[in-house]
This record gives sequence, structure tokens and C-alpha cells, in this order.
Amino acid sequence: MLNVLITGGAGYLGSILSEHLLDRGYRVTVLDNLMYGEQSLFHLCADDRFDFVNGDARNQDLVGKLVSKADVIIPLAAIVGAAGCDLDPYMATSVNFEAIRMINKLRSSSQLLIYPTTNSGYGTQSGDIYCTEDTALEPISLYGRTKSDAEASVLDTKNSITLRLATVFGMSPRMRMDLLVNHFVYSAMTDRYIVIFEKEFKRNYIHIRDVANCFIHCIEHKKEMSGRPYNVGLDNANLSKEELALKIREHLPDFYIHFAEIGSDPDKRNYIVSNQRLRESGFEAKYTLDDGIRELIKGYRMLGRSPRKNI
Repeated sequence: MLNVLITGGAGYLGSILSEHLLDRGYRVTVLDNLMYGEQSLFHLCADDRFDFVNGDARNQDLVGKLVSKADVIIPLAAIVGAAGCDLDPYMATSVNFEAIRMINKLRSSSQLLIYPTTNSGYGTQSGDIYCTEDTALEPISLYGRTKSDAEASVLDTKNSITLRLATVFGMSPRMRMDLLVNHFVYSAMTDRYIVIFEKEFKRNYIHIRDVANCFIHCIEHKKEMSGRPYNVGLDNANLSKEELALKIREHLPDFYIHFAEIGSDPDKRNYIVSNQRLRESGFEAKYTLDDGIRELIKGYRMLGRSPRKNI
């Protein structure tokens, strides 16, 4: 029974990944400072194979003790998104890059490190040519640079795999509303309208549970996959922001969409991605964009009135 250490495991992705790993029969230890609240992992505490440590992923003494007991290390702890990193560049660099470099130095070559980065490193491509893992990275934000630099340091060592995640969507115990699909569906249900700048800019998307299953696939196929980066997304979900909004309106017909000709989106990412390398390793995503939209609609029905928003 392999021991898996997840830093930042109480977050949006970690709370789903921990559940999937336990269901698969692994032991899971989560390290998290609970900066976003403490409830996302309550449902796992009855499982004897689950353990939790409250602490900072930059604490070398603490991380060193936990790494020494792990067979697989998945560092999820991060300051995510361009806006979040710009608010505190020092913290972003220390968490997103320096902490990953530290973990990589603390582990032995026999321990598998699976590092999730972002395909936002592809930056401002044309949106017409598929980005593969061989496409040069051109990050346009501090977030993209710290994640790309961390990926390079990880791939420079043995027994490592990196996953370049598309924009993730779907419900989680520690919900994120800033991710594009999640945000658009929320706007459609609550405001019933959205204003979109640069409607032609494209992204790739992936369901959160497919991401969790992809980590398990990497653990179980590490010999064949080690030493390489992999794009993780849906090939049939390389969509422009306009296409995404219109897809959501198929489920929520009252959604009013305004495409603004004046103004710009501060996030200038524009690319489409090929996920062929991951498919060739034997992994197939199961959840469609429509699956995720239906799931989000059900989840958002459970949300009460926000204390910071009128009814």
C-alpha cells in the first residue's frame, strides 16, 4: 500500500484527489495550512488510511519528515492564478517555485514526484496551431513563470512526471468560482448575464475528477511515463470564450451574453492544446464539458445567499 503525500491537499483539487486515492487503496497524508478553511476534508477523517498535518509547505523541517515517509509526492500547494500571484509576488515565488525545488531536493530518486503545472505556460499563441509538449513555453504572468520554472527543475531530476493542466472545472468541497467554466456557469445562474472581452481567445478544459484519475494513472504507469511533461485536457474542449458561453446557454437558455468590442481581458492566454501524448500512455478522460455544466448547475442550487451580494 503506497503512501502518498499531498501538499495543499485541502484545496480545490486536493480534496477530490485525496478521495480518489483512498478509494483506489492508497494511504494519503495531506499537508495544508488551511488558509481557505478547514471543512473540505472532514468527510475523509473516518478512514484510517488518511492523515492530516496542519502546516506550511515551505517549512523544510516539517516537509522533510513527511517526505521521508512517502512513496509518492504530489505538491499541490500553490498561489494559483495571475491575479493572486500579483497580489503578493514574494509569496507566489516562495510557494510556487522555491517550495517545489526544496521538495525535489529532499526526496530520493526512488520516490515518485508528480508535479501539476499549468498549460497557461503556452501564453499568447495564435489559437490556431495545437500546442504540444514540445511547444516552447512563453508564460505571460508571474504565475506562469513560477510554474514553468518549477516544472523545469522537476524534470531535471529522475522519477518525475509533470502534468500541464488545462483549465479545470467541476464541483469540489473547496469550491473555486474564478475558474472560467465555473465562473461562467455561476454568472448564468445568478446574474443571468455576462460581459465577455476578446471572445475569440481560446483555452482547453478538463474535469476535476479526470485530473484526479490522471494522477492515479501516472502512479500506476510511472515506469513508462517518468521524465516527461503531459498535457491534460479534452481535445474536444479547445473552445473560445464565445463558444464556451454559448455551450452554457444550451443548458441555461435565459443566459444573456454580451460580447464587448471595447475593453480587454487582463488574462491574454490564447491557445489550443493537443493531449495526444497522454492518450498514448493509456489515459482517457471520462467527463465531458456538458457533464461538468450539469454538475455545476446542481451544485450551485445548493448555494445560499452570499453575504456580500444582494438577493
